[in-house]
Amino acid sequence: MSPAESGSIQKEPARVPVETVPAVPFSMRYFRFGHGARPLVILPGLSVQSVMGSAEAVAEAYAGMAETFTVTLFDRRDDLPADYTVADMARDTAEAMRALGLSDVCLFGASQGGMIAMLIAAEHPDLIAKLALGSTAAKVDEARAGALSDWLRLAEAGDARGLYLAFGEAVYPEAVFSAYREAFCAMAETVTAEELARFVRLARAAVGFDATNELASIRCPVLVLAASDDRVLGPDASDGIAEILGNRSDFSRHVYDGYGHAAYDTAPDYKERLYRFFTSSDSSR
Repeated sequence: MSPAESGSIQKEPARVPVETVPAVPFSMRYFRFGHGARPLVILPGLSVQSVMGSAEAVAEAYAGMAETFTVTLFDRRDDLPADYTVADMARDTAEAMRALGLSDVCLFGASQGGMIAMLIAAEHPDLIAKLALGSTAAKVDEARAGALSDWLRLAEAGDARGLYLAFGEAVYPEAVFSAYREAFCAMAETVTAEELARFVRLARAAVGFDATNELASIRCPVLVLAASDDRVLGPDASDGIAEILGNRSDFSRHVYDGYGHAAYDTAPDYKERLYRFFTSSDSSR
């Protein structure tokens, strides 16, 4: 979620409670909003601090989905094991979805959330009806891990201010970053040592991620949304996904020209494009 959304003043937004997934052997938080008949699951990207603290702002940003969908947004599990991988995240999130009785869902994953989402779709096809992937990659090799490596260095050094500034500068367009630079600095003041350690474990999991062998197992319709100015994973981040799935009639890709990694927050038609994909009766956009 963008600082513009999280910092905006809304008219008495409805309270969105954060809950814990029941009946699983780990602790994972989630929140839910909307009252539509169809289930939509959102898996957010890597963040310095948990998106659980912005539940109302997220619900407001996706208010256009609320009539059609009941939306569930999952955090990563609370008790992160050492050497926790993206595959582990996918396994745990799939288990959490089953614990909440979710199946045949529309699934949207952004950035690292997209990495998790593509593995869930490949390995748990009964859970997923349609898959949308935003600003993500099927493989994060050394050449694509530059921003992640910089973030890891800052987090490991305990430099929350430097991390927030480097994160914001890479993820958001220059105008947004400049406008909210002081807000990033203020948020950095609230970061705890535990949050930095958690960020390190999650960021490390993305470095070396490779789902190219699993992509062919995805059977549901897929929409990929990319950005030409992505400074986190690169403007060609989605090419690997398209190379494997691009010959399918139920696959499509749209590249936002002039937008950066956080196009999912900043492109004005992004959520409408997601809505059209998830509600269409076929794979056309």
